[in-house]
Amino acid sequence: MNCNECFYYVKSLRLCLKLMKKVDDPAHPPCRKSISGNPTTLKVTSLSSSPFIKRKVSTNDDLYVSTGIDGLDDILGGGFLRGKTYLIAGETGAGKTIFSLQFLIHGALNGEPGVYLAIDEPTEHLLRGIRRFGWDIVDKLVKEKKLLFLDMRPHFSKVYSRDEKQRIEPKFLINQILRNVDRVKAKRLVIDPIAPLMYGSDNEDVLYAREFLREMVFELENHRDITTIMTSEIPTGSKRLSRFGVEEFLATGIIMLGL
Repeated sequence: MNCNECFYYVKSLRLCLKLMKKVDDPAHPPCRKSISGNPTTLKVTSLSSSPFIKRKVSTNDDLYVSTGIDGLDDILGGGFLRGKTYLIAGETGAGKTIFSLQFLIHGALNGEPGVYLAIDEPTEHLLRGIRRFGWDIVDKLVKEKKLLFLDMRPHFSKVYSRDEKQRIEPKFLINQILRNVDRVKAKRLVIDPIAPLMYGSDNEDVLYAREFLREMVFELENHRDITTIMTSEIPTGSKRLSRFGVEEFLATGIIMLGL
């Protein structure tokens, strides 16, 4: 196999993302060589390979949760810490939703059911996009109750209403989430995106949003063995870690996606 057939090779840059080095001759992959000239054990991944591999999740004494994203677990030293909350941030189109879906699908294929909370997009639109992406396996996992997609937009409708000042109680939202988590005995949860919880421009609203999220995250981490991903869109060109500067304080870790 040459570099042109490898998932990690960027042809326009002649760059191997696996080794992070320039490739002089794609016909002779650098991963097949070592300093001594002997072959290495580094695997070359074909573009035709499925991104979803059903395999036993390595738990390391049940400490880590595999992300299901090739190479990322190695970078993280095993994956995400089980039962913790992570923020996936980036500009529009950086791949936050794809990242989250791959995390959920991998879990569902390996005995860890998941729940996806769609905050600002109808779930049917999301599922239609998944099918067009070629991930037909999602329909099967939904039928088997290994994945659950929920449209949470109705619960946030008052947030955007100028005439309504009523706020959603954190306990109400938490109970709704946990009730649906129990339906599929979920071990993985995605909230995509978390930003609709932040509204208003005065300091009082920011403080309220912070306490809202704090209570929600603490409840999820204290009462359930759930590993959670929250996504946050950041403005184009910004160097911030989240859209409102609140989300990152509640996460165990942050992954920034860029274009």
